[in-house]
Amino acid sequence: MNKTNEIFVFGHKNPDTDAVTSAIALSYLKQQLGENTTPRVLGNINNETEYVLNHFNIEKPEYLNNVKLQIKDLNCNNKHHIEDTNSIYYAYNYMTEHNINNIPVLSPENNVEGIIAMKHIAKYMISGDSKNLNASYDNILETLEAEKVLKFDEVINGKINIAAFKSETFIENIKVNEETIVLVGDRYKITEHAIKNHAKLLIITGGHELPKELLKLAKENKVNVIKTNFHTYEASKMISLSNYAIQIAIKEGIVTVTVDDLVSEFIVLANKTKYSYFPIVDKKNKFIGNVELKDTTNQNRKQVMLVDHNEYDQSVDGLQEAEIVEIVDHHNIGSIGTMAPISFRSMPVGSTNTLLYKMYQEHNIKIPREIAGLMLSGIISDTLLLVSPTTTEIDKETVKELAKIAGVDPQVYGLEMLKAGTSLKGKTEEDILFGDFKMYEVNNKKIGVTQVSTFDINDFTDSIETYKELINRNAKNNSYDVFAFFITDILKNGSYIYYNDNAQDIIASSFQKEDMHQGYYLDGVVSRKKQVIPKIMKALD
Repeated sequence: MNKTNEIFVFGHKNPDTDAVTSAIALSYLKQQLGENTTPRVLGNINNETEYVLNHFNIEKPEYLNNVKLQIKDLNCNNKHHIEDTNSIYYAYNYMTEHNINNIPVLSPENNVEGIIAMKHIAKYMISGDSKNLNASYDNILETLEAEKVLKFDEVINGKINIAAFKSETFIENIKVNEETIVLVGDRYKITEHAIKNHAKLLIITGGHELPKELLKLAKENKVNVIKTNFHTYEASKMISLSNYAIQIAIKEGIVTVTVDDLVSEFIVLANKTKYSYFPIVDKKNKFIGNVELKDTTNQNRKQVMLVDHNEYDQSVDGLQEAEIVEIVDHHNIGSIGTMAPISFRSMPVGSTNTLLYKMYQEHNIKIPREIAGLMLSGIISDTLLLVSPTTTEIDKETVKELAKIAGVDPQVYGLEMLKAGTSLKGKTEEDILFGDFKMYEVNNKKIGVTQVSTFDINDFTDSIETYKELINRNAKNNSYDVFAFFITDILKNGSYIYYNDNAQDIIASSFQKEDMHQGYYLDGVVSRKKQVIPKIMKALD
């Protein structure tokens, strides 16, 4: 159903500047190479990233909630349905022809009005109302394989009467009016009686012709007339099948699914209800097709490209249900695996955007000023203006080249960008604590590390106790062995560390500080990737 071949490009949850800008930059590169890519974000952007996007007049990517399989991702080619004007006879033949045992009945507006199944038809034939008719003239013709003689009404409503008695008995005992339908052969006295009493419909059976004088009389009285080769007995058995199918369909408790429903939830529903298949409706409740349980194996998985991460826990929800087609990252190799070989670009550099710059060069794709500005911003952010220990000579050379294209002084622009990112205005302590949070696992131990940059540590002084309480509570509630908060002082080139109380020994061992305490200043420690995570992991190994 979903055949757009759109590829989502995104960074990690709690996106930072490198994650957002590299998603945009990679998406642009792939677009120039003919691929249908769209950059997305997995969370709210921070102040620094917002500053960057505004500075280079780039629209913020849309939010991506998950990439779980949805009904629209399945190859569902079953569009079987009937209209609410179709007869029971038509429904039976349609289901027989297509070897199905139930089918949705649609309104003129394409809404699902009911579901009719073979068992409903069988029940109707045995115990249904065979005396009354509510059908269209054309449905009666189709059901009785009849021929039109006179037609005055599109819809025929009335009580069915079969001329099985002697003419005198019928005339004396059967009341005929505008709500009467008469099945009759060549008993012309009965026919004349029915016409003069303005019967709704005359069904002439056995292929008999209506005499001219009676035909003229029927025209004058506006009596509908059809002729069938069926004998009266056959016609009497079949006539009730010309009723509208919707009359015997289930109309309450109809189970439908939408194009946005998750496949995993549909499988549970299908196994619980045991229905053969389910009507699919769009957001306006309009019928699209049907889905069967077997369709869940015929999938068009969402295609994704990952930047600046390669860990399931850091990525979009439902990633296991998507098809990863490419990863560009500068972190250690994480937990993500793929079913087929993919392009995986990785180098020990300071920023994902440094890798992307090389990819632009390799493909000989010109970098627009705005894209160069984003890429430059990503490198400055991740390397703290090239002073982080993760910085390489390749990063420095790349910054020079991108700054030329973007038309900015990297030192002046970089400081303004970093200052914008340190603003705490309008943020709660919890917003700040989880603004750049990442989770890792080693030996079944959970590590949570969050980092924030500042030009003035005093901005945090009044809230330190609140941060400690939040750290301990989240560590306990989410079973973190280590939950660490690093406040990185950009000017001093070091970080203050706060952590859950239970992790005291682990943190002390990680940084080999016997006098470790809350708020300890770690001189020169500014890189979570290179100076923090490896040390904590080693201590837990």
